[in-house]
Amino acid sequence: MKDKAHILLVDDEPGMLRYIRTLLEVEDYKVETASTGEEAVERLQKGSHPDLVLCDLLMPGIDGLQTLEQIRHLRPGTKVVMLSCVGDTRKVVQAMRLGAYDYLTKPFQKAELDAVLNQCLGANQQNYAGEVEELAEDQFFVAASPVMRKLRSEAALVANVDIPVLMLGESGTGKEVMARLIHKLSPRAHRTFLKVNCAAVPADLLESELFGYEAGAFTGANHAKPGKFELCNKGTILLDEIGEMPTTLQAKLLHILQDGQFSRLGSRSVIKADVRILAATNINIPEALATKRLREDLYYRLNAFTLNVPPLRQRKEEIPILLKHFMARQSERYARPPLPLTPDLLQACMDHPWPGNLRELSNFVKRYLVLGDEKLAIHELRPKSDGSGAQFDPAAKNSEGSGGGLKSLARTAKDGAEAEAIAKALDETNWNRKQAAVLLKISYKALLYKIRQYGIAQAKGHHKLSAGA
Repeated sequence: MKDKAHILLVDDEPGMLRYIRTLLEVEDYKVETASTGEEAVERLQKGSHPDLVLCDLLMPGIDGLQTLEQIRHLRPGTKVVMLSCVGDTRKVVQAMRLGAYDYLTKPFQKAELDAVLNQCLGANQQNYAGEVEELAEDQFFVAASPVMRKLRSEAALVANVDIPVLMLGESGTGKEVMARLIHKLSPRAHRTFLKVNCAAVPADLLESELFGYEAGAFTGANHAKPGKFELCNKGTILLDEIGEMPTTLQAKLLHILQDGQFSRLGSRSVIKADVRILAATNINIPEALATKRLREDLYYRLNAFTLNVPPLRQRKEEIPILLKHFMARQSERYARPPLPLTPDLLQACMDHPWPGNLRELSNFVKRYLVLGDEKLAIHELRPKSDGSGAQFDPAAKNSEGSGGGLKSLARTAKDGAEAEAIAKALDETNWNRKQAAVLLKISYKALLYKIRQYGIAQAKGHHKLSAGA
């Protein structure tokens, strides 16, 4: 920065006010102080334009939450960092919902303050756009757009507050990536992270998968087996496709959220588990609640905080970065030299709606790398329709088995016909995937896989659920 930022510090404790002011002035920040929320609001009304406000959460008169609301009303673009005590979890969550950019738990060290200031005002904020944040094998986070930078800040905030988080978004947007980011930034980062796909496990097996079973609990249970909640004690569990969980299991999950206890199948003894629960879904929440597909009491328990992961078409600034990253990763995996990302190819990618989001983009890069044909890759990005309104994109297909010549053409024709049949069945059943699976005479799991494989997405006119994870 050319000039140090202007910071408004709001705290009713004179000692804390002096301490923080000294830390800020040592770094040459321009510091303005207020000892009450009313005074802070009055300064803004009189024309003060701070770059950042540090505001205590608990103050006499109008408290930190009310002060935050008024600051957001008067200066919507001003970042506000809340200063809270350890026991203020509920208020911290409220502050996040009201638009707080970050928070610091008192007492804090200078290094902690510097990190928050750097995130809000410093070089990291300017340079983060081009960075790829590695989380796990094949898992990374990119925030090259304002909406994703805001989402990253929200994830960092909620990571330190030990509450459930519900992640909403279309298929392939990166809800699992958000869950891993929250885990990495949380105090549980050194503990286990487990993911359970509620749609991929048959309903009659999901209960034993989650909660475990005792020997003799059912036919074939020859020995006791711990469930995911036991294995994940002190860690974080992601329940993906939570909307596909049977309502009977939803009641048992609610019990864990309420008191941290459950029983294995076939056991009367109670097991305590300290597990942070993250949930992800792409279902239409109001519709699922209305049809009793999702229990209302469970939804409100999971919905302590919600992160909405936007589709790729709403953050197109990230497409060039993602293309380069996927190309580098997959060229290394397949031991092939990376292919050039020409202006024509980049433009075609920027114009494409990416109904399968990041999953579709990754598969497109894989196919381009394997086939090595830029014209074919660009051609495959052109929209295709089966006539029923549902769209699919062959670029999202798994590229394994692709070859040249007649064999490749036959495979492409087969895949296209299969995708059209699936899209038609989904359209006929109003996107009820279980009914569509019966109609197609394939398993529900196989249908989910093929929906993802072909990148099939709902037409905009439909109000039913979208496909995939």
